[in-house]
Amino acid sequence: MLNGLEAVFFYLFAFVAVGAAFMVISSRNPVHSVLFLILTFFNAAGLFLLAGAEFLAMILLIVYVGAVMVLFLFVIMMLDVDFAEFKSGALQYAPIGALVGLILAAELVVVTGGYVLSPQLGSGAAQPVPDLATRSNTAALGDILYTDYIHFFQMAGIVLLVAMVGAIVLTLRHKQGVKRQNIARQNARTLEEAIEVRKVETGKGI
Repeated sequence: MLNGLEAVFFYLFAFVAVGAAFMVISSRNPVHSVLFLILTFFNAAGLFLLAGAEFLAMILLIVYVGAVMVLFLFVIMMLDVDFAEFKSGALQYAPIGALVGLILAAELVVVTGGYVLSPQLGSGAAQPVPDLATRSNTAALGDILYTDYIHFFQMAGIVLLVAMVGAIVLTLRHKQGVKRQNIARQNARTLEEAIEVRKVETGKGI
């Protein structure tokens, strides 16, 4: 149960997060939408801290706010996009969006209703909940991640590495006339190719 101060912060973070999330989808300016989304992430991180999940809070701030959202913001500000034309065809995707929203709402109702009707379902989790009084949430998560799920963690890293290399290969374009470093050519050069000796006359330059 939350004490008085924790309850105040919980409702503060929750109301600001919901309000900022609503402004994300209702704001006409996409830059304002990104800024409201960053505010939503900050308040969600505060909720994670109240729940004792400090690792998720830091990941939310570092990865999403510090990298992804800032990247979106710079892309939106730097690209000259006609947002009026971009939004003109948004209504045709409204039925699909409504269907996805109904599915998500139904899932939330099922999860909430299942917890209310059967609170003991949480005790059947595959991994025990760590005692936060003696051990941090981050340490317990690290033990589980690097022991029971180490192979999945390594496979996820390989997938991300392949995706990064593939993105670089697909977007890299060599322009004609641009000097580039050829390391193999530099290592294979001989002394005659590396040094050129010229005889300079006295009082004259090269």
